[in-house]
Amino acid sequence: MLKIQGLTKTFFPNTVNEVKALRNIDLTIKEGSFTAVIGTNGSGKSTLLNAIAGTFIPDSGSIVLDNNQIDQWPEYKRATLIGRVFQNPFAGTAAEMSIAENIVMAMKRGESRPLTMAVTKKVKDEIADRVRMLKMGLEDRLDNPIGTLSGGQRQALTLLMATWLKPKLLLLDEHTAALDPKSAAKIAELTRQIIDQDKLTALMVTHSMQQAVDLPDRIVMMHRGQIVDDFQDEAKKRVRTHDLIDTFDRVQKRELFDESVAKLLLAQYC
Repeated sequence: MLKIQGLTKTFFPNTVNEVKALRNIDLTIKEGSFTAVIGTNGSGKSTLLNAIAGTFIPDSGSIVLDNNQIDQWPEYKRATLIGRVFQNPFAGTAAEMSIAENIVMAMKRGESRPLTMAVTKKVKDEIADRVRMLKMGLEDRLDNPIGTLSGGQRQALTLLMATWLKPKLLLLDEHTAALDPKSAAKIAELTRQIIDQDKLTALMVTHSMQQAVDLPDRIVMMHRGQIVDDFQDEAKKRVRTHDLIDTFDRVQKRELFDESVAKLLLAQYC
């Protein structure tokens, strides 16, 4: 289970560039659940994932994952519990190394064994069995440099690598956004398949309203560093893409209204 309480982060505090990226976030994600985080640009979606992954230390608040309070842990230590897939299909892999070598690095994460001793025939057979489930024919190309693959193929392998050790939490940061529609649909399908198969706890940031409706069990909407709506259980089953778009519109109109009222009050009393 992931439990976040009072999570706050301000970048460039007390300057003209101050950004209140996260504002007192409270969020609990049950073990084995799949949650999508949606919101406008600058709403704090990716900042939330970065806070969980350890890209920076929050100003205040706590992050507890699998009964471990990790908010002060360095990123490398959190990586023993967290798997992550980025938007860029070329992130998280070594382009010049083979498919097998990249996967072995994922298999041996947290260990100090030399890579040259790890790529044995037995290990390659195990890798081939797991890669075969992607249905991309890559099990016959394990010695090929991973950098020679298409974006969709590489993202499929990155997803496999991130989940190889069945992490306590899988973070998906716009992981289909840079792909063509056909590849994006394939990666979305594989995502749901792997999460279901391994009973993983997952948190996905996406701009795709359709993915948010189709893939996860729950949808959290953010705006200006805060959670403004939360669709789960029966509400999630009923929600459609137009409902999410309508909610976005209401939030933005309410903000414009509040700003207008504030300006009127300032004009009246100042």
